[in-house]
Amino acid sequence: MSKKQIITVLGAGSWGTALAMVLSDNGHETRLWSHKKEQADEINQYHTNHHYLPGKSLPENLIGCYDLEAAVKNADGIVFVVPTKAMRQVAQDAAPFLKENTIIIHASKGLEQETHKRISEILAEEIPEAKRKGIVALSGPSHAEEVAVKDLTTITAASNPVTGAEYVQKLFMNEYFRVYSNPDIIGVELGGALKNIIAVGAGALVGIGYGDNAKAALMTRGLAEITRLGVSFGADPLTFLGLSGVGDLIVTCTSIHSRNWRAGKLLGEGKDVDDILENMGMIVEGVSTTKAAYELAAQKNVELPITTAIYEVLYNKADVKEVIKELMNRVGKNETN
Repeated sequence: MSKKQIITVLGAGSWGTALAMVLSDNGHETRLWSHKKEQADEINQYHTNHHYLPGKSLPENLIGCYDLEAAVKNADGIVFVVPTKAMRQVAQDAAPFLKENTIIIHASKGLEQETHKRISEILAEEIPEAKRKGIVALSGPSHAEEVAVKDLTTITAASNPVTGAEYVQKLFMNEYFRVYSNPDIIGVELGGALKNIIAVGAGALVGIGYGDNAKAALMTRGLAEITRLGVSFGADPLTFLGLSGVGDLIVTCTSIHSRNWRAGKLLGEGKDVDDILENMGMIVEGVSTTKAAYELAAQKNVELPITTAIYEVLYNKADVKEVIKELMNRVGKNETN
């Protein structure tokens, strides 16, 4: 993108910071908003964000912001990277200060509790139509820790119509960060949210001591569940074979960088879920998404045995080994059904 843009990233966690670094590297005027003044000050004074990306140096042209109005003023694009539970409130707070025809982007992965709405739906409700030119979901296999050191990363930008995604593609793309466009925002958002559930399960298998066979089975059948639920909402099944589906599933289910995987591993080791969440230090989206998906499956009459098993562990304190035994002893099925 030849013309420099003014882009504000809302949320100075690890992923928001990494995306802001990409935008700064691409020559855009990039503002990174934090609800903590000391964090914004650290970004400006020391060019670090030690709590979320320890040991990483941030671009000196990256601007840390604490004042929300100043952060979004005259911005061409806003990138929401806050936890799902905070998304609606942050959108409400930012909306009055946005200029008309702002591109709205989000890079968070989850479903709202109670309403079960996707993040693009929340943003559409809270940001007036005149203020937004489009809503784009940015998702795919991407650990912030690796993007921050310019490791090769490829993700998806999704919107309908796809013109918004193509704008975001140009905004972010460079020699280490490649972006594909996709018109299926439903599938991209659901793939990004639901894979966190399977990652909790994958971590639990490792915590118990199971090997590669078990992990491969969980990921494969987990993808079948994600696709089944996504298609019931009108998603293209092919989306789940792409970066925001199987790609994100692989990276989240196999890496210590994944907080969902780490939480699951602790579950498998016998730790209590409440203690895990209290000590994690960051939001574990897979826990709340499990509840939302479990309730959605009941509404849609979609069978999600793995999700149901993980729900029982997280919310009814079921024994992990017992629910695995029950999964393995289910009546035989046809794989393609």
